[in-house]
Amino acid sequence: MRSVFLLVWLTIPVAVVAYHYGPGQRQVTLDDVNALLRDAEHAGASARWPQAVEAYSQALALLPADRLTDARQIRLERAKAQMEAQKLPEASDGLLDLVAELQEDHQADPKQLSQARAALANAQYYLTWLMRLEGLGRDEWLPVIESARQTYRLLAEQARESGETATSLQWGEDLESVIRLERMEPGDLQGLALPKQCQNCKSGQCKNKGQKPGKKPNNAKASEKPKDARGASSGPPPDNSGS
Repeated sequence: MRSVFLLVWLTIPVAVVAYHYGPGQRQVTLDDVNALLRDAEHAGASARWPQAVEAYSQALALLPADRLTDARQIRLERAKAQMEAQKLPEASDGLLDLVAELQEDHQADPKQLSQARAALANAQYYLTWLMRLEGLGRDEWLPVIESARQTYRLLAEQARESGETATSLQWGEDLESVIRLERMEPGDLQGLALPKQCQNCKSGQCKNKGQKPGKKPNNAKASEKPKDARGASSGPPPDNSGS
């Protein structure tokens, strides 16, 4: 009995070492990821968006490869932070890849796909705003806003079929905003206050100089208060933030 006890006692350090360099090391990595995600959330809560983007990127780099659903959620949150950090083109490109990936994966979380689609439509709305201000032709920005229109329509229909009335109405309001932006005259668009998602940002597709973002046309009255493209009855922008 004494020899058995001694044998068990001697194997404890071996087990501890094995755990440390096996499952234990994985848990340490996951703890580091969670710490970075908390840092990202705190940075976002205080509007320190570049720091939030960096923290999300670091967390994504550390995350084990088999945590696919978690990785996709981090990519989604990073794209949202990128939009706030005036990295609209990067956010749009990342969301395009994410949505395509989720659509191809039949085992993907439907709610995560809806969230990614909504974020992409949001990015496309503001990207269209930039492209139009930069003077790009209709043939260049129309496919972008049309994609956003189709997405909001799909989301509204899915929410209505699921009995989510309030959500369906919200997507419907965002759909109206997209249609309003598409139909707006360039002069009217230039007279609006520039959304914060578009400030200090470029679409990355402009080949010629257009109207400077945020600048009112020459015939605009100095005392005239800019109106939001969505109109008084359409509610907040897609991300529920002001311009």
